[in-house]
Amino acid sequence: MELPAEVLIHNQLLGLKGGRGTLLQVSSDGFYELNCVFGENIHRVLLPIDSTALIGREPEEQMASVEVER
Repeated sequence: MELPAEVLIHNQLLGLKGGRGTLLQVSSDGFYELNCVFGENIHRVLLPIDSTALIGREPEEQMASVEVER
């Protein structure tokens, strides 16, 4: 994944269920650095990797299915 990346954020601590954000960095210290929208403002947040799920905002391109001859 190239950074920065537009993501949907799931984190129980902040009550985020699909919140929009921008992933800026993945730290070797165990956290994600993100910009998140709260109200009308953008805030920089550090969220622990072990309790945060990130989903790319744009779906991946579908690959053509390959038929396997049996």
